[in-house]
Amino acid sequence: MSPRKISLYIDGQAVTSQSPDWRDVVNPATQEVVARVPFCTAEEVERAIASAKRAFASWREVPLGKRMRIMLSFQALIRAHTQELAALITEEHGKTLPDAEGEVGRGLEVVEHACSITSLQLGELAPNAASGVDVYTLNQPLGVGAGITAFNFPIMLPCFMFPLAIATGNTFVLKPSEQDPSATMRLVELAHEAGIPPGVLNVVHGGPEVANQLADHQDIKALSFIGSSHVGALLYARAANAGKRMQAMMGAKNHCVVMPDANRSQAIDSLLGSAFGAAGQRCMANSVVVLVGEARGWLDDIVAGAKKMRVGPGTQRDADLGPLVSPQARDRVLRLIDAGEREGAELLLDGRACSVEDYPEGNFVGPTIFASVTPDMSVYREEIFGPVLCVASVETLDEAIALINANPNGNGTSIFTSSGWVARRFEQEIDVGQVGINVPIPVPVAYFSFTGSRASKLGDLGPNGKQAIAFWTQTKTVTARWFEPENVSYGINSTISLS
Repeated sequence: MSPRKISLYIDGQAVTSQSPDWRDVVNPATQEVVARVPFCTAEEVERAIASAKRAFASWREVPLGKRMRIMLSFQALIRAHTQELAALITEEHGKTLPDAEGEVGRGLEVVEHACSITSLQLGELAPNAASGVDVYTLNQPLGVGAGITAFNFPIMLPCFMFPLAIATGNTFVLKPSEQDPSATMRLVELAHEAGIPPGVLNVVHGGPEVANQLADHQDIKALSFIGSSHVGALLYARAANAGKRMQAMMGAKNHCVVMPDANRSQAIDSLLGSAFGAAGQRCMANSVVVLVGEARGWLDDIVAGAKKMRVGPGTQRDADLGPLVSPQARDRVLRLIDAGEREGAELLLDGRACSVEDYPEGNFVGPTIFASVTPDMSVYREEIFGPVLCVASVETLDEAIALINANPNGNGTSIFTSSGWVARRFEQEIDVGQVGINVPIPVPVAYFSFTGSRASKLGDLGPNGKQAIAFWTQTKTVTARWFEPENVSYGINSTISLS
């Protein structure tokens, strides 16, 4: 079977790109080319933006109730096509089918949240703020929005962007990752099947040139980005220079603190799943575990648990982790493991020689664990984005908090403890956007905002929840006073008696 050709989506229909530059989309377990994706031309990006701009004039006037009903249809279609979407994720990304199904469920939560748009977009009212004066706000759409997503969640990350942007009355141009675009494109087809009009949701493909064009373009009023810190910082500067608002969710180095009073088996199972699930290719992966006090004696159990984890293609449902997304990603992880050894970290479990029967070409790396890791080491400083767990040991909770707060990133963290006092102190003093208490991956439910601190986030407002509504709308404040017309009788006695 020949590879499928990935289309653009402009003005409500699939469009074959005229670009001469097409790239292979590869199954990471087999190296089979399953699709080809275009790096579209600047003119094609202009067409997509122009389509969104034209559609905005009418879409912004669509009643909230109708937008809600489209989102209701959309969530029903996602639910009905969960298996299909998950299979596409697994084929191009490599994560296991159960993990991919969970991703679809996470994206579905955001669309379900968007179904509440009839109450989410309400303004405020202060009647009689002054004598005869009412003050109220309107939360109005901005215009054309755009989104640029990373490869690691080809369904969830687009759902962090366009459903709420569209539900609030904006139109949208999406640039998904070129590494695994098929699931995203199927999601867009389902959105149109649900009733989204032509031009409201458009898709372009490409690399830095397309991303820069979206950041620079004057007709795009807001840009949402999820990806690396380096790219996010560059795009944020370009977007700011172009006068648009932007949210950039970027790099991470997440820590999992284990206190000696934690539930031992629950904590170990949780930290292993969060470190090695999706082969570590999650921005919320707990890539550093901090063992406090007597919990340092749990290290052997952690290694023993990791040794039991099964590596295999994502289509094998009993696999705990699949391949990395590309040979380049695998090579980078292997280089960092090599660096950890050179720099003095203690390699307790080595996944570099991992092989999977019948899949000799797969981008597999097995669970890898380093102990005696210090902040000056490459495996600690860099976001590995692979199945590598670094273990640090400290004496006290104070030392654990200081270690985490000294790291440049502040995306997510978690603590395992049986003490409410310890948990409360941790949540108050830690400078990290998402905190889990006996929860290993603290991605908030969709009606709470996804956030971050320090080098993990640029922009005041994050995706999802109330912050996303504020990001995709412009607040207009109206101060109104009405006078009784002269020489016109309405048959109303305007005299008010206070007696």
